[in-house]
This record gives sequence, C-alpha cells and structure tokens, in this order.
Amino acid sequence: MRAPSSLRVRLLRVLLAPLAAILAVSSIAAYYFSVGPAMDAFDHGLINNGVAVADRIRMEGGQAFVDLPSVAQQVLRTDRFDQIYYLVRDAKGRRIDGDDDLPPPPPGEAPDDGVIVYAAKHRGEKIRAAALLVPCGGETCTVIVAETTVKRQRLVHQILLWNVLPELLLVGVALALMWRGVKRGLEPLAQLSDEIRARSPRDLRSIDEGQAPEEAHQLVGALNRLFARVGEANLNQQRFLSNAAHQLRTPLAGLQAHTELALAQPVPEACRAELEQVHTATIRTARLANQLLALARAEPGAERPAESTVIDLRQVVEDCANEWVHRALAREIDLGFDLAPAAVRGDAFLLREALVNLIGNAIEYTPEGGSVTVRTGERGGEPFMEVEDNGPGIPVPERERVLERFYRPAGTAGTGSGLGLAIVHEIADAHRATVVIGDGAPNTHGGCGCRVSLNFVAAEASKKA
Repeated sequence: MRAPSSLRVRLLRVLLAPLAAILAVSSIAAYYFSVGPAMDAFDHGLINNGVAVADRIRMEGGQAFVDLPSVAQQVLRTDRFDQIYYLVRDAKGRRIDGDDDLPPPPPGEAPDDGVIVYAAKHRGEKIRAAALLVPCGGETCTVIVAETTVKRQRLVHQILLWNVLPELLLVGVALALMWRGVKRGLEPLAQLSDEIRARSPRDLRSIDEGQAPEEAHQLVGALNRLFARVGEANLNQQRFLSNAAHQLRTPLAGLQAHTELALAQPVPEACRAELEQVHTATIRTARLANQLLALARAEPGAERPAESTVIDLRQVVEDCANEWVHRALAREIDLGFDLAPAAVRGDAFLLREALVNLIGNAIEYTPEGGSVTVRTGERGGEPFMEVEDNGPGIPVPERERVLERFYRPAGTAGTGSGLGLAIVHEIADAHRATVVIGDGAPNTHGGCGCRVSLNFVAAEASKKA
C-alpha cells in the first residue's frame, strides 16, 4: 500500500500543474512574439543590401554591369557571424556579377512588391536569401543577396534563454512562495497537532473549535467526540473497578477475620492446613482488591482530590514504616531507611500506595537474609523516592514491560498479580513523575538486585506548571 504524502506536498502538486502550464504557454507565446520581429529585421537587412547592389547596376553599350568597387564588395561581404553572398543576373538568367552558384527562388513563388524572401541551402549550409526584381535597360534583372543563419540561430538561442530563464526563476520564486504560503496556511493544523501531542493520556478535554481553521472543524469535532467516548469508557471502567474493589473488601476482611479466629482455636492438623491456605488466599485476594482500587483511583480521568497539597515524601515513608518493619523481620530481611526531606505536590493516598507496592515487591522477591533500603531526598533540586534491594533483580529487556498491567516475567517466583509496578507507573504519571528501574545492591548469588526510583518535579515547579 502506498504511503500517503504530506498535505503540503499534495497542495503543491495541485498548484504546480496549472502554474507550469501557464508558464509554458507564456514562454512559447513570448518566444514567437520575439522571434518573428527579429527575423523580419534580418530579412529587411538582406533586402536593403539587395537594394544597395541594385543601385549599382549600370548599362553600357546595351550591356548591364555592376559598378561595385572591391572596397564596396568587401564591406558588403563583411559580417561578424555569417557568410554573405550576392548574385546579379540579367533578364535571360545570365550572370552579371557575384556568386554564380546561389540557388534561385523556389518555382512558383510570387514576389511581394518585387521581392522574394526564401530559405535554401548553399554549399552545404542553410542560408536565407532575398531576390529583388529590378529594371535594367528596359528589362528586368534579378539581384539575390543571401547569408548563412549563424546569427539568426544565436538570436533564437538568446531569445529562448531570455524567455525561459526568467520563467524558471519565476517558477522557483513561485514555488518558494507557495511552499511558505502553504506552510503558514497549515500552521493552525500543526499547532493543533502539537497541542494534542503534548497532552497526557489523562487529558481528555475538548478542543476549542474556535481556535481551529474552518476546514478543520469537522476533524476537531470528530476528535472531541472521540475524547468524550474515551472519557466515558474510562469513567465506566474506573467505576466498575472501584465498586468491585469496595464490594470485595468487606467480605474479604470478614473472611480473613474468621479464618484467623478459626486458626486460633484447637483444630485438627488436616483442617489447620486447609484453613491456612484459605487464610493465605484471602490475604492475596484482599491485596488484589486494594490494588484494583488504587489502580482505579490512579487512572486518567479518575475522580480524586486536586493535586494541590504539598506532601513530604519522608513523612509518607515514616507513616507506614512500622507496618513493613514487622513483615521484613518475619522474613529475616534487613529493612533500612535513608530519609531526607522531599516536598512534592500530590495525593497522599496514591503516594502511600506507590510506596506500599514498591516495598511489598522488594520484601516479597528478596530472599531471606537480604536487605531492602528505602530512600527519599532530592537530586539536582528534584525530589525522589526509591526502594533498593539485593534480590534477583529485573533483567534489562524486561524493565519496560514490568510496568504493564498483569505482566510478570517468565519464571518469576512469588504470588504477585503483576499489578504492583503498573500501579506505581500510573501514580507516577498522575504526579508528572518518572519511574526509573535500575540495578540495586549486589547479592551473594552474583545478582545485581533492583532499584526503583520515582523522580518528581519540585513542588514549586509543579505549582507553576
């Protein structure tokens, strides 16, 4: 399938065809209007030379001769570009003077005021000749003056150059002006394209049709309708996820409490194993429900408080540190904190959820005896929050894909659902932050661990933006 060309190129092609046709017709017309008078001027010059020779015909003793001194003949035959010939014949066609081999006028050619101008060949060259019928001694003599066509051809070439070169320059200037004009005419479309390209996936606001050219109103209207449908679909999906997560949390919490109560009672070992599996599955399902709820809140278009609160990332970590310290100790993992103030603007609930997912992943995938470090602070004036572990790490080719929903690299251990880093990515986008996955601390197995950093825009810069 042929790739469509740009609109600018298509417009130029449409405009170029009639412009080229107009310029071609103009060049041809100018050529003929210029060549005709120039050739007539050369022909009149030949006729004048013939008249000058005719004026030198004399009669003596009933015989005609040409009284043309050698100096006059030299002047007559002198030309910068062409060879000049002449011939004088009497009424019976006998040569009186000049070049005897000059061709006569074509048979049947009628004279115009006693003059016949014609083209012929002489000594292998094209010539232009003028034959004059003049009276001599009561009879009619013929005077033929001819010249080669070098200067005529030179003039034709010059006329072509004088006509074509300006036309070509005009075409070039016209193309440049058309290119600039089309570019300026398409600037509103380019600005519209830049505006849409600069939008984040969460920005589904309608485009102002008044700012678009009239020809683009249908396009803008179609885009606005598409934005509305996408926004409605996102909202429906978020409502479904939120409602489903809310509906699941209460029965799951009750189920978890009942299994914990049952496990606290003296029950047979076989039943205890089954109850422990139910308890573990309940905890995983409750975590998945919480993740779905966080994902619904972090998605583009979600109904959540405006991101206008200044939050210290260090405080976010300190608020949930105790919860994770106990889990880390249960797995014999050294959970450390390297915290410095880092102010950002955002949603405290979402930032806490991002941290919970990062620490949860680090503790779950780090082997017993490993270490996990949580850091906050500023780099180059920009706040950051990161979690580093010395677990198996994430292979470089997988580091982009693990940010996708429900994606887990092949052979990954643990009970995760593949939503943790996807939620972190959505929350980072909601806060105009970037997620960077790199190598962490080395481990005893030769691995490089994993470090996930959230790099934010400074709170003041975020406010100005």
